[in-house]
Amino acid sequence: MSFEYLNRFVQNWHYVGVRFDAWEYFLYATLSFSTVLPAVLGTREWIGGAPWVQNGFKCFTPIRFKRPRLIALGVLLFAGAGLAWIGVWPDGLFPLLWISPLLILTAVQVFLKERHVLDSVRSGDWRSVISSAAAALFCGFFWEMWNYWSLARWEYAVPYVQKFLIFEMPVLGYAGYLPFGLECAAVGMLLEADFRKGLSI
Repeated sequence: MSFEYLNRFVQNWHYVGVRFDAWEYFLYATLSFSTVLPAVLGTREWIGGAPWVQNGFKCFTPIRFKRPRLIALGVLLFAGAGLAWIGVWPDGLFPLLWISPLLILTAVQVFLKERHVLDSVRSGDWRSVISSAAAALFCGFFWEMWNYWSLARWEYAVPYVQKFLIFEMPVLGYAGYLPFGLECAAVGMLLEADFRKGLSI
């Protein structure tokens, strides 16, 4: 739902064939979006078990930072400022709609020294990152396909890249599903942590 809110500032997509008041939209959107997280996380588990992921990204290039909390502060300021200005310059800052929530959440987790979605890349294990991003892209393809043939559907108006469409989505627009997959994984980690805390009480 946060993406729907941010889209009010950039207007990268809009809905046709539907007429809802605010409360009706909230109800139906909540029901629809409640399927998104389970779909992405379930697909991630399926892709994560594939040999090309297990063999190709278990011991990949490690990325380590000497001062992670200082970098996290810079990332937090950048992402926060980007979202604050996204309504002022939507055509230039619209990619931050997809990237900033992930950056902010990860930066906060780094500050709190909590496990985050990019933790494993420090040891060169990219399996979770690759499978999460690929899962969202995989799901996104089918969401766009089903949307294309729906009477009530969404259409895009993405600056600079509104060409070479696959269904309603510009080809380059599919890149937005990659960070979205990591955001789903991050939310999944938070829910898992809360669930485990609940069991320990």
